[in-house]
Amino acid sequence: MAVNMRKVAIVGCGRSGSAVSFSLMQSGLFSEMVLVDSLAKKAERVAHDLAYGISFVKPMNIYAGGYDDLADAGIIVIAAGEPRLSTDSRMEFIRKNVNVLENIIPKIAAKNTEAIFLIVTNPVDILTYAALKYIEIPESRIIGIGTILDTARVKYLVGKKLNVDPRNVHGFVVGEHGKSEVAIWSSARVSGVPLRDFFEMRGYPDPDEFLEGVIKEVRKDAGDLSYRKDDTFFGVAMAARRVCEAIIRDEKAVLSVTSLMYGAFDIDGIALSMPAVIGAGGVECLVPVEMSDDELEEVLKSAATVKSIVDDVLGEAR
Repeated sequence: MAVNMRKVAIVGCGRSGSAVSFSLMQSGLFSEMVLVDSLAKKAERVAHDLAYGISFVKPMNIYAGGYDDLADAGIIVIAAGEPRLSTDSRMEFIRKNVNVLENIIPKIAAKNTEAIFLIVTNPVDILTYAALKYIEIPESRIIGIGTILDTARVKYLVGKKLNVDPRNVHGFVVGEHGKSEVAIWSSARVSGVPLRDFFEMRGYPDPDEFLEGVIKEVRKDAGDLSYRKDDTFFGVAMAARRVCEAIIRDEKAVLSVTSLMYGAFDIDGIALSMPAVIGAGGVECLVPVEMSDDELEEVLKSAATVKSIVDDVLGEAR
């Protein structure tokens, strides 16, 4: 069955899935949205709540459904997952959500293997790789939300310090979406001006302490997401919307998403967040961001962290 790129499906209607649904409803990108959850009543409540606001946005058919309703969806957002309890170790939490994905992806694949899959659930790098294992479709069509939100946080904090529009701060956070992620300061720019030069222009000749504090704060937010779903879902929703915009409009936008690595920076066979060109077909190619030797060393350590988890939870990474 041919997919309808004007139809989006949200699988998982918890806080993150509901926020993504709300953001996509307002985007005007889609004419149809189906919500699916293991608790059918939850999906129905969210769908009804959203549908009541249709008169405020562009016309859209919003409803709760089942896996059969995913057959013609052009984009399928995976937001399903288990909450991390205070008693859970990190690995226990990861295994719980890998098990969730192992359960739902084959059910989706039985209905639709032509859609683009956007993974929102944490830990996103591990679950993106797991999705690749559980469904046989081109890797370009399985995308994790990655470090898009982490990059946005860095841009906001740097822009606030420099008193410039954060949209004019250009740089990336890469690697694991978590405590080992890396901010690539060496190639960061503010409207073409090297970041450290811009700091000096603004009267901050030695920004290293500030920049170190920025990435520590962003890493903490990334690492704590699974505990604090109740106060992070708006950013996740906006990041998911940004990826959907790039796909639907075939923007060829460069975004730091999670995708399968094929040897860039000598990283191969795991899913990791790196800048990539995103268009109508999903991930078109990775963008080889310039980084210092020290930054590359940090990225390789981050990749090793992800690989060790993948090997432990899913078997040896391919």
